[in-house]
Amino acid sequence: MEDLFANRKDIKSFTLPQLKEEMGLLGEKTFRAVQLYEWMHRKLAAGYEEMTNIPRKLADRCREQYEYTTLRLLQVQESRLDGTRKYLFELPDGNTVESVWMRYKHGNSVCISSQVGCRMGCRFCASTLDGLERNLLPSEMLEQIYAITRHTAERVSNVVVMGTGEPLDNFDHLIQFITLLSDENGLHISQRNITVSTCGIVPRMRQLADRHLQITLALSLHAATDEKRRELMPIANRYSVDELMEVCAYYFEQTGRRITFEYSLVKGVNDSDDDAMQLIRLIRGLNCHVNLIPVNPIKEREYVQSERRAVEAFQNKLEQGGVNATVRREMGRDIDGACGQLRRRHLKQQDPGREDCQVDA
Repeated sequence: MEDLFANRKDIKSFTLPQLKEEMGLLGEKTFRAVQLYEWMHRKLAAGYEEMTNIPRKLADRCREQYEYTTLRLLQVQESRLDGTRKYLFELPDGNTVESVWMRYKHGNSVCISSQVGCRMGCRFCASTLDGLERNLLPSEMLEQIYAITRHTAERVSNVVVMGTGEPLDNFDHLIQFITLLSDENGLHISQRNITVSTCGIVPRMRQLADRHLQITLALSLHAATDEKRRELMPIANRYSVDELMEVCAYYFEQTGRRITFEYSLVKGVNDSDDDAMQLIRLIRGLNCHVNLIPVNPIKEREYVQSERRAVEAFQNKLEQGGVNATVRREMGRDIDGACGQLRRRHLKQQDPGREDCQVDA
């Protein structure tokens, strides 16, 4: 576990067995770990002072020896179109991350960030423009969900790790986060209701497959050929489309979970009939689903969203070719909808002379 808190351990990142071991080192009974864990991960206590059945002496010792990670709410934007809320949080070290709360008929979903910034360099994404600052701890990923739950007073039923950052670039903390989030002693969100997005780090995808988790893996594909994918995503210089398809098949073999291919449609770049046919040839036969995403325009890039007719034609072409495809419902387009936009605006306000970092995967 990364040590961001000097000599203090991060108590909210411990699993229950790990917390029991910690309490044993303090000379405490096992049930105290159970009580602490319940306060942190089920009752979502904002601090030790809320834990009414924890002795003051133990609370004081915990306060001295363990960091209790909470996030400070800096800003909330609420869409007038659909009620989507975008949150900007300040981390304990002063860095900021953003998260999104979305209400659907089937329940509330939260999209969280896994890193402060990103080093992957995808050309159409605002998250990567300032480079990678650091990985988030499991507690900092969890706390985005917890803070939003406290703010909305509504249960979260689905979690998407698709905000700022590349989750598989923060692999160990991601696995710990999933373990905590799906634990029956905490929020107990089913792994089948957790989606993790990746730009395609092949060795990590294989490593994730070997964990045999029941999460949904979403691969940001965006093009069916190496040449075109390299234009959009620097990671494609490292791993070929053929390697991606091989590891996707391996993931399904190990988990029984179908792959979701994320495909952001960019006008004049990857939205033609030829692009659709290339995609059909590439993925037909895989147990998969294609999520078509009209790209969110960002002012730092020239990419623009495909027209509605082009999106519908692309979807129809895929379905005629035997590929299951849906168009993602656009949420919160009037509130800095694209990943990273709200954080970047905040950073610019804090430092008007800030320059964009040059990033490359």
